[in-house]
Amino acid sequence: MARPKRVGPSADEALARLVAGNRRFLVGATHRPTLRRETLADLARGQRPYATILGCSDSRVPPEQVFDAGLGELFVVRVAGNVFSPEVAGSLQYAGSHLETPLFIVLGHDGCGAVDAALATKYENARHRSRIQILVDDILPGLPEFDPGLSPQARLARAVECNVRWTVRQILSTPEGRVRVEKGRMKIYGAIYEIETGRVRFLSDD
Repeated sequence: MARPKRVGPSADEALARLVAGNRRFLVGATHRPTLRRETLADLARGQRPYATILGCSDSRVPPEQVFDAGLGELFVVRVAGNVFSPEVAGSLQYAGSHLETPLFIVLGHDGCGAVDAALATKYENARHRSRIQILVDDILPGLPEFDPGLSPQARLARAVECNVRWTVRQILSTPEGRVRVEKGRMKIYGAIYEIETGRVRFLSDD
């Protein structure tokens, strides 16, 4: 039996919503109406998010506020360093196969502490507490050798972008990720949240 077609915005429409929401966030024109009981009752019957966000746990980067999204609009997975692990993969698989969100965003942010810790391990042989080190080790494969002339700030900025791209590549390398992209059922983008300005910068595909 064919799966019923998902009712909701396309990936491009979902991306436009996120971009528009971030613009409202930047100018202080966010939509924050009081929730009606009818809205809560409708949400109790099920969720129909239009996008899935894999973001960092940093308290300064809440996706719902950054994109001015309401309850039930975003399926959010947060973990330090926006790393891709088996547990995260399970959550994303649920979003794709059950919720059928057409748009996936890997949202990093400038000054990420997890990425900075990975740089310390890579260049200074720093070791962190055991479980933190496990997380840091997931970031290391995505970090190239940087120009030694880069300042620490510039190197961290480059590393944050590399880490986002690394997570995107890992998601796309899964069998389900490949199939959904090939069949046009999913689009995925990397993005960086600028903490000082509040702007979300979407990365190019290069």
